[in-house]
Amino acid sequence: FIWPENNLDLRARVVLALLALVATKFVAILSPILQAWAVDDLAGNGLPDFALGAIGLTIAYGMARIATNGFQQIRDALFAKVAQHALRRLALETFQHIHRLSMRYHTTRKTGGLSRIIERGVKGVEFLLRYLVFSTGPLVLELILIGAAIFWKLHDWRYIGIILITISVYVWFTFAITEWRVKLRREMNEQDTDANQKAIDSLLNFETVKYFGAADREAARYDEAMAGYEAAALKTSYTLTFLNFGQAVLITVGLVMVMLLAAIGVQEGELTVGDFVLVNAYMIQITMPLNFLGTVYREIRQALVDMRQMFDLLDEPPEVQDGLKASELQITKGSVKFEAVNFSYDEERPILKNVNIEIPSGQTIAIVGPSGSGKSTIGRLLFRFYDVTGGAVFIDGQDLRDVTQKSLHQFVGVVPQDTVLFNDTIYYNIAYGREHATHDEIIKAAKDSQIHDFIMSLPYTYETRVGERGLKLSGGEKQRIGIARTLLK
Repeated sequence: FIWPENNLDLRARVVLALLALVATKFVAILSPILQAWAVDDLAGNGLPDFALGAIGLTIAYGMARIATNGFQQIRDALFAKVAQHALRRLALETFQHIHRLSMRYHTTRKTGGLSRIIERGVKGVEFLLRYLVFSTGPLVLELILIGAAIFWKLHDWRYIGIILITISVYVWFTFAITEWRVKLRREMNEQDTDANQKAIDSLLNFETVKYFGAADREAARYDEAMAGYEAAALKTSYTLTFLNFGQAVLITVGLVMVMLLAAIGVQEGELTVGDFVLVNAYMIQITMPLNFLGTVYREIRQALVDMRQMFDLLDEPPEVQDGLKASELQITKGSVKFEAVNFSYDEERPILKNVNIEIPSGQTIAIVGPSGSGKSTIGRLLFRFYDVTGGAVFIDGQDLRDVTQKSLHQFVGVVPQDTVLFNDTIYYNIAYGREHATHDEIIKAAKDSQIHDFIMSLPYTYETRVGERGLKLSGGEKQRIGIARTLLK
């Protein structure tokens, strides 16, 4: 995603951003050295032959600080397009994959939980792109450069030893506590998903809630779910406090030990005051990314958890897939045939047993029967929302398993019993039947379905918004709009 083929612009941005990152770290290492030389000049200590004097060094120090920030901003500006392009591609791929998944998957998953998984997954990828590339890697580079600069300036391994021990203990402590916290965060995510599912499910069915006067019951269910989230969130918050305090103690101990060693060196005449300032500046410079390391590692672990859920979703195979040799559906007459069809949603409850139906072209038929006898199932099999478990379904002699789903869906029109509309205008919902349909064709479809006069009686006519799932309209009005868009198709 961040190194796309046939896109030299994005690849160049990645390379330039990495170069800006390296430049940032080198200039950041130079700043304390310039400051130390300026202090030594003011203290009367000797300076290198190329030094500019206290005033010149102070100006150079300021310019180095500005350059550090400038390179950071250049890096972020260069990489922003790369990151957003990657997120866009990932979000689109996930969206397309969800639409490729079969009806069985969507009827067994809750919309609220699914949307939450996608939302957290994309945010996790965004965080990983931003901080793994520009925080963790640069942190390691900065620590190496600081260690080299301290040894070059002071020629004493004790400073390097204290820094390495401090960093090692800090990293071990951070990782150990964070692993524990990730388990708590995963529990918090599960509670959050559950609460979100209950909220969306209740809001989507608010009419049913009103019919049965169950608003208080729904509020109690939601509050119960939020109570679980609250408890998990409190555990996460308490452990974060413990982690932050432990990190502060470790960093402070390491800082004080290094500064004590430097202070002793100044007293004994082995180091200059500038060296003391240099060590202090580098330790503070180390402290800042190390404090950030705890947050970065914690968030990277959480991002990986969130991403795993999304990638599990991407790994979900569609139950109904086009065959390797699937061809476009060719309509000549439009005859339909069910031949010895068997089907069940699960093995314990067969729906259709050895069903044989033949519908000649141009004939209108009605399939009647008690609830649960398979009437809706026949329509779903004709649309190939599911594959038959036995027998075959044919259109003009072509087995539906041998044609592409896209071509099949283009030729079959359905007006479902429960017509669900998009939360948009009436015009948009009718026009959805066929992309690029003309205005006159849309009006004609509305007239043919006998809904045009009703639409024109509305204050905003065709620009009237139908509300969530079309609930601003009656059942009959929704069905007529459904008929109109099917006629348009």
